[in-house]
Amino acid sequence: MEEAVKEHNNEKEKQDKEMYDEELLIRALRQEDLDLFRSEFTQLHSYDQAKFFSKVEDELRTRLYHYLSPEEMAELFESLDIDEEDYQELLAEMNPSYAAEMLSNMYADDAVDVLNELDKEQVVSYLTIMDDESAKEIKELLHYEEYTAGSIMTTEFVAISQNQTVRSAMYILKNEAPNAETIYYIYVVDDDKKLVGVISLRDLIISHDDVMISEIMSERVMAVGVSEDQEAVARQMKDYDFLALPVVDFQHHLLGIITVDDIMDVMEEEASDDYSKLAGIADLDSIDRNPFNAAKKRLPWLIALLFLGMITANLIGRFEATLDKVAILAVFIPLIAGMAGNTGTQALAVAVRGIATGDLEKESKVSLVIREAGTGLITGTTCGIVASLIVYVWKGTLFLGMLVGVSVFISLFVATLAGTLVPLFMHKLKVDPAVASGPFITTINDIISTLIYLGLATLFLNYLI
Repeated sequence: MEEAVKEHNNEKEKQDKEMYDEELLIRALRQEDLDLFRSEFTQLHSYDQAKFFSKVEDELRTRLYHYLSPEEMAELFESLDIDEEDYQELLAEMNPSYAAEMLSNMYADDAVDVLNELDKEQVVSYLTIMDDESAKEIKELLHYEEYTAGSIMTTEFVAISQNQTVRSAMYILKNEAPNAETIYYIYVVDDDKKLVGVISLRDLIISHDDVMISEIMSERVMAVGVSEDQEAVARQMKDYDFLALPVVDFQHHLLGIITVDDIMDVMEEEASDDYSKLAGIADLDSIDRNPFNAAKKRLPWLIALLFLGMITANLIGRFEATLDKVAILAVFIPLIAGMAGNTGTQALAVAVRGIATGDLEKESKVSLVIREAGTGLITGTTCGIVASLIVYVWKGTLFLGMLVGVSVFISLFVATLAGTLVPLFMHKLKVDPAVASGPFITTINDIISTLIYLGLATLFLNYLI
C-alpha cells in the first residue's frame, strides 16, 4: 500500500513538474481523438505547448498541423527553443498555405527571425502566399541589417497623437491592444509621426477623459536608432530597466519598438557568441549530434593553433644547445607556459567582459591596463617566490630555483598585459574582442613564456652548469 501511495505521489510530482500529461496527449494523437487532444492541449501555456511539440516524434507532430489552427500554431512557434536550421525542416512539414498563414499570425519580428533562416526562394514563396498587409510589414523588417535594432524590433505597437484626449486615446488602445506586443508603454507622436513623448498605461487609465495627451505625457522619452547594434540596445534596456524601447530613424520618426523578451534572446545569443569565440569554436548555439559537423566547426581554430604551436616547437629547438647542457630545464617548460597561459586567459576574460557589458566605458582603458599590470606584478611576484622555494627544496639548486622564479614572475606579468591589451587593441580596430580567444591567447603566451625562460637560461648558462 505504501509503495502504491509513493508511486502515486511520484507520478503526481512528475506531472506537476511537467505541467501537463504528456502520455495523455500522445495517446490522444495516436488514437486520433481530436476533442480530447484539443481540450487538454489548448489549456496549456504556449511554452509547454512548444516543449511538447519539440519532443513528439515526426509522425505525430505532422498530425498537430491538422489539429491546430495557424493562429494557434503561431503562438506555439513563437515559444519554440530549437536550433536555427530546424525551422526550415519544420516549415517543410507543413502545407505551404498553412505555414504562410501561421507566419502572418506571428508577431512580425518573430516571423522575420524564422524567415531569416530560410533560403531567399522560400522567403519569396511564403511572402507571396501571405495576405498583403502581413507581407508588407515583414518585408520592411527583412530589409534591416541583421543584429541591429531594426532587425529585432516589432511594428505591432500602440501609438497615439499628442493632440487628442484621453478618451479617444483609450478608444484607440482598446481597438489596437489585441494585436500589440505590449501596451505597458504607449508612445506619443506628432502630426509627422515623429516620436515626441511616452505615457504609461497606468497614467492613461487614471487620467480624466477630457485631458489632452500632451498635458500628461512625458517628453523625456529615450529611443534608439534603427541601425544601432543590438548589443548596445540590450545594454541600454538593462541599465534603465525598460520593458520596451522605441526605435526611430534619423529624422526621429517612430518605426517600431523592442520588447524585453526580444532583448533576453539577444543577451543569450551574444553570450553564446562570446563564449564560442573564447572557446575557439565557430558556433556554440546548437549542439551538433553529428561528429563531422562538430569537427568542421572546431578544425579551423585547431589548425591555426597547430601552426602557432609549431612556432613554440621551433623556438624550443633553437635552444637545443642549452637544453643539452642542462637537461633539467626541460622539466619546467610546461609549468611556466601553463601558468602564463592561465594568467593571460584570466586577464582576457576580464577585458572582454568589460567591453561586452559596457563597464569599460565607465572606466578609462588606461586605468584598466594599470590595474591589470598591478595584478600581474602581485601574482607574478607571489607565484615566482613560491616556485623558487619549491624548485630549490626539490632539486637543491639555488640558482635553478631563482631562474624558474624570475621566469614565472616575468611571464605572468607579460601574460597579464597581453591578455588585457590584445582585446583592447581589437576593440579599437572594430573587431570583436572575443576573437582573442582563450586558446589563441594561451598559445601566444606559451611562445612568450618559453622565450623568456629559455632566453634567461641561455644568458646565465654558466651559473647552471
